[in-house]
Amino acid sequence: MDRKVVIIPTYNEKENIAKIIHAIFGIEGDYHVLVIDDGSPDGTAGIVKDLQKEFETGQGDYAGRLHLIERSGKLGLGTAYITGFKWALKEGYDYIFEMDADFSHNPEDLPRLWKACAEDGADLAIGSRYCKGISVIHWPIGRVIMSYYASVYVRTVLGMKVYDTTAGFKCYRRQMLEKVDLDRVKMYGYGFQIEMKYTCWKLGGKIQEVPVIFVDRTEGTSKMSGSIFGEAFWGVIGLKFRKIRAKA
Repeated sequence: MDRKVVIIPTYNEKENIAKIIHAIFGIEGDYHVLVIDDGSPDGTAGIVKDLQKEFETGQGDYAGRLHLIERSGKLGLGTAYITGFKWALKEGYDYIFEMDADFSHNPEDLPRLWKACAEDGADLAIGSRYCKGISVIHWPIGRVIMSYYASVYVRTVLGMKVYDTTAGFKCYRRQMLEKVDLDRVKMYGYGFQIEMKYTCWKLGGKIQEVPVIFVDRTEGTSKMSGSIFGEAFWGVIGLKFRKIRAKA
């Protein structure tokens, strides 16, 4: 059976973390979860530890499916995922997912992303907000416009035919991640999402966008900031002139 793990970076997600873990475990397909917590002062990591104990001692099939990596301080979204990717490859997972903790990504879409890779032959499946128009709920119009045209900008500069270049809901085939030199990834904010897609594309990976509906968080605090978009804007220009090589 294919081994699947969902990587969830967290910082102050106590309102959401237990609910998202239970929601993922409720999906058919034996998904594992790796939480990477950046020293959340609100006790997010403690909630995960309590769930681990509950799953290991209780009845049911959740034992051994919840994992936690604790880091000290906010080290960035990109470094969290790179840590998770390396862990997942070492542990032998076949399909590695990225997902937010705040339910902006619907756990019920996980099997659709997996199918795009496992059955349709994609190396990278993207849960896309923009491949079928604009599918975003409860975002301020200004943020929708900024996000949408950020993807237009990326497509124009890089020539990559992906509608949602900043999407953070994804599934990688193991063989694709093994080709990426993770130690050479340079962007660590939301530009990380662009860089990873571009790297996969330049390495010959097949990318498939799966339409999803993105719903803004109802609990907790958004981590979005202007500096995140600044890194992505200038980083895209740098990407265009960078030589992308497969891992040796």
